[in-house]
Amino acid sequence: MDSVEYERTIAARFAIFDQDGNGYIDRADFSAAAKAVLAEFSVKARSDKGQALYDGAEAFWQGMAGIADVDGDQRVTRTEFVTGAVKRLRDNPQRFAEIARPFLRAVAAVADEDGGGVAPAAAERALRALGVEPEACRTAAAELAEDGDGRIAEDAIVAAFAAYCTTAEPDA
Repeated sequence: MDSVEYERTIAARFAIFDQDGNGYIDRADFSAAAKAVLAEFSVKARSDKGQALYDGAEAFWQGMAGIADVDGDQRVTRTEFVTGAVKRLRDNPQRFAEIARPFLRAVAAVADEDGGGVAPAAAERALRALGVEPEACRTAAAELAEDGDGRIAEDAIVAAFAAYCTTAEPDA
């Protein structure tokens, strides 16, 4: 993929993080994402899982800001996101995945309602809560559960997230 195409892909991913649609990503967007997941699964914010999710959201925000908030104003604009992501992630998409891991781990813990791992239906619910289109939710959950045990492992979630955020195809 050439640089222009890659930049366009990363710019499209910006909307995933800009939860309130105000044109920039900030701490509030990550808190809103955590709140939406907790509401979907009826988990209280003051529970262990709730606190872990908010802590994961804060860690993810700090990592995102560290990569992309060039001017230090605690907001990441689309331009900063594209520039930061392209500069730092093109050769190492796993770096972004590792920044997201605490949040994704906590989302998986909330979605794992019976302690046996994340079921595809729960993964769909979590993705919908985060604002992903319903058809994409079904497709992603089915693909992630392909290993045969009917549950989705944390490493699969993290790898899929990295691939989605750093590949050219919106469905990847």
